[in-house]
Amino acid sequence: MVERRVSVGWAEGLHARPASIFVRAATAAGVPVTIAKADGNPVNAASMLAVLGLGAVGGDEVVLASDADGAQEALDRLAKLVSEGLDELPQTV
Repeated sequence: MVERRVSVGWAEGLHARPASIFVRAATAAGVPVTIAKADGNPVNAASMLAVLGLGAVGGDEVVLASDADGAQEALDRLAKLVSEGLDELPQTV
């Protein structure tokens, strides 16, 4: 299992627009990914409802995880997206 621990860079957390950007990136990653608050249960990162249900706010630590082939690269891209709080999907996702 490959993991990345990052702090949520969006001031408003993983709500509405940031969650939508993250879910699209997780879906485009091509590997199954889970996301969890540092002390919580993992949920499907490609599910908008599951991501919104985390209640992650800016500065919260989240754990991205996958055990699929290609997980290292996919999690690196997703971790960068979350930690930097990007407003748009990067071309490399």
